[in-house]
Amino acid sequence: MEAVAVAGGGAGLTRWQAAALSAVAGWVWAASSFDLTRRSRALVQPWVTRRVLAETPSIVRFQKVHHKLLDSFFSVLSCVVSVPFYTGFLPLLFWSGHSKLARQMTLLMAFCDYLGNSVKDAVSAPRPSSPPVRRVTATEDEKENAMEYGLPSSHALNTVCLMGYLLHYVLTYGSHDNVMVVTGLSLAFLLVMLVGIGRIYLGMHSLIDVIAGICFGVVILAFWLAVHNHVDAFVVSGQNVTTFWASLSLLLCFAYPKPEFPTPSFEYHTAFNGVAFGIVYGIQQTYFHFHNPDVPLIFSPQLPLIVFVGRVLVGIPTILVVKFCSKALSKWLLPVMCNTLGIPIVSTCYVPALKASEKCKDKSDAKQGGYLQKVFSLFPQKAYDVDTGIRFVQYASLAWSVVDLVPAIFTHLSL
Repeated sequence: MEAVAVAGGGAGLTRWQAAALSAVAGWVWAASSFDLTRRSRALVQPWVTRRVLAETPSIVRFQKVHHKLLDSFFSVLSCVVSVPFYTGFLPLLFWSGHSKLARQMTLLMAFCDYLGNSVKDAVSAPRPSSPPVRRVTATEDEKENAMEYGLPSSHALNTVCLMGYLLHYVLTYGSHDNVMVVTGLSLAFLLVMLVGIGRIYLGMHSLIDVIAGICFGVVILAFWLAVHNHVDAFVVSGQNVTTFWASLSLLLCFAYPKPEFPTPSFEYHTAFNGVAFGIVYGIQQTYFHFHNPDVPLIFSPQLPLIVFVGRVLVGIPTILVVKFCSKALSKWLLPVMCNTLGIPIVSTCYVPALKASEKCKDKSDAKQGGYLQKVFSLFPQKAYDVDTGIRFVQYASLAWSVVDLVPAIFTHLSL
């Protein structure tokens, strides 16, 4: 595979790694200096908004054909293809022996989540207005989704990418004939269409949102299929993997576009950014112990169903404890570290003591100094939300425990 497949540590970043990080940092500087987000939004948002308003009467007419069974069906379908569902499903893939599929789907989901939410917040286009549109939000997750901007539909985008990659994986590594290929493509197409129709039926999206989600999904899937083997080779045996990924994760937080009004989208990105880093770090450390191609698969004599159930019963409580403890520790440690280093911080949720007034924030900013503050002053914010770091750490710890700590416990318990 290229240099990315070279094993070993290495003292510094390779040329391509330095170039990639420099490109992202350059984009952050250019976007901030030339106000690129606002300029691009001024070009795209009015057109998308007009399309959403023009489609509203059609959505209202479409929703006249409604029934409780349809409400339940499309609500359940939305949950099944949502990010929280995949987040709960992926640990089971790791523990069932399908590590390559699990890590590829995790990284692809993080990639989709970042790009999809970045476009949402960059465009800041509205969802169909409710009323007159009837919006069905059966779960707390759907209520939070309704607080985000509309274009593109994340459900449509994620379904195209994840179902497309899953189909590719099955057809690549499993035995199949023409009938299986046609059946798989038909089922994937049907699922994408049902998800798209469901998002409109539930009043969560307009047609332009769904079409944009499918188009973005096809482009992202095509790109991922072209690079996924290189990405996997780098993760399992590349140089400076942890250093590079940690730097990239930090820069991507700064590269994320600022929306017209705050939404939960950045929080979702931060969580999955942390998950991706935790998976990459854990795999890099334990690939030859727990995640190599020779590990037993579920339903094999070495991993019968009863043993897999035991893994789940041990693993799920363990990763939840790790998430809770890492959150509690980072809520105490990160503010101390930031204050020590002179990085100005606030907290919107996790640390009540940092919920200061604007006047107090300004005084705090004036008192804090040092080299790191000068470095961080190159970026647009005056003070940084420490909740972002806390969220990143807790989800990175959770993901690390899935691929490192929990498999070590399985080995100790002979599971």
